[in-house]
Amino acid sequence: MLNDRQRDFLVSLFPGDSILLDPEQAAALGVDSSGHAALPWAAVRPQTEEQVQELLRFAQAENIPVYPRARGTSRVGGTVPVRGGIVVSLLRMNRVLDVDATDFVAQVEPGVVTGQFQALLKPQRLFYPPDPASAGYSTLGGNAATCAGGMRAVKYGVTRDYVLGLSAALPGGRIIRPGGRCHKDVSGLDLTRLFVGSGGSLGIITKLTLKLLPLPEAQASLLAAFTDMDAALSAAQLGFSAGILPVSLEFLDDVTLEAVARAGCELCPPGTGAALLFRLDGSEGAVLADLERLRAALEPARPLVLETAATPGAEERLWEIRRTVSQALHRLSPDKSGEDVAVPRGRVPAAVAAFRAAAEGRGLRVACFGHLGDGNIHVNLLYDAQDPDELVRAKAAKEGILRAALDLGGTLSGEHGLGLAKGPYLAWRHPPEELEVLRAVKAVFDPQNIMNPGKEWG
Repeated sequence: MLNDRQRDFLVSLFPGDSILLDPEQAAALGVDSSGHAALPWAAVRPQTEEQVQELLRFAQAENIPVYPRARGTSRVGGTVPVRGGIVVSLLRMNRVLDVDATDFVAQVEPGVVTGQFQALLKPQRLFYPPDPASAGYSTLGGNAATCAGGMRAVKYGVTRDYVLGLSAALPGGRIIRPGGRCHKDVSGLDLTRLFVGSGGSLGIITKLTLKLLPLPEAQASLLAAFTDMDAALSAAQLGFSAGILPVSLEFLDDVTLEAVARAGCELCPPGTGAALLFRLDGSEGAVLADLERLRAALEPARPLVLETAATPGAEERLWEIRRTVSQALHRLSPDKSGEDVAVPRGRVPAAVAAFRAAAEGRGLRVACFGHLGDGNIHVNLLYDAQDPDELVRAKAAKEGILRAALDLGGTLSGEHGLGLAKGPYLAWRHPPEELEVLRAVKAVFDPQNIMNPGKEWG
């Protein structure tokens, strides 16, 4: 806990409602979307880089843990203050500082909401591609800290591909500004990319310089339904073989489709074993030509349904099936545990089969859906948390799923990170030699391990 001297310093640095010392108020910033929670000693809301700098100078001198956060959308407990300390909410650092259509660059503070930023760019015919499912409420700083992906990653990549530079405050009060406005830069080690995905374990990002693209003129979508997963995955390969690079390529298995049908979204006929959703973009003429070429490429796979959409309203109807998944799964089971494993794209069929075996072998159901185009599978175990026996079996099934992903050359997390939920399994993915290097790198930036300690390798 903080002593009186420490509390007085924080109150002087963060006046008024920019500090929360009351445990009931601070508790709201000790929980995230994972459901994990812990009580911080204090929570602060900086508005300037100078405040963050002074805070980290103080925190290192006092050896106080620091937990950066924004909207708390982490699915793995990545912002939870498991060792007490100070939670730093960056939501008041929310200015768009610069948008330059000549450089195709923007500079922003970390608290800017991703979807709002994208909407701001649209009238200028500019485009920031990363689109995590939480884009409507998560922030650019949080996306950078976790290297957020999303459905457009197939064509456009993930957050790290759009962060050209940043400013970050380090423990002890140092400020570094790696990268810049250049779209190409091989001067020195790439500290910018080191920070992107570091989960707040090295320092606090205070500004981001982002790469922008021209806004595509048009987009279109296609929904295809198949009798089983093998047919769907074979059809996806036919699309790629035809030379089509979609913006997004999502898949839904039969359990997922059952859930969305119960939620009232019945785009696929009964008996559908799997569905694919494609989205294309580009110039209007090219999109329509590619849409027709994709339709023709999928025909040999004998889809049960093949529906296209080339207007916003029609596309909205098709993508409803994907948007309703998360809540719809609760219609099959009161509780679910989601894993975002990733495997090499060609091994997705084997992975889905292995994940099902891991669940069914323990008397549970599993729903698989997600980003087929880059092998990032969202695996949702369905169970009843009020049943102690099911809880035990669900934990065993989760570990079976993680093992299966690794056995297929995959990884523990494609986009959510490890945090508290999967931190205990870090050594399954990284041998001792790699863990030693990870911890040594962290020590260069954070020698006393005050930045988001208790997570992953910290």
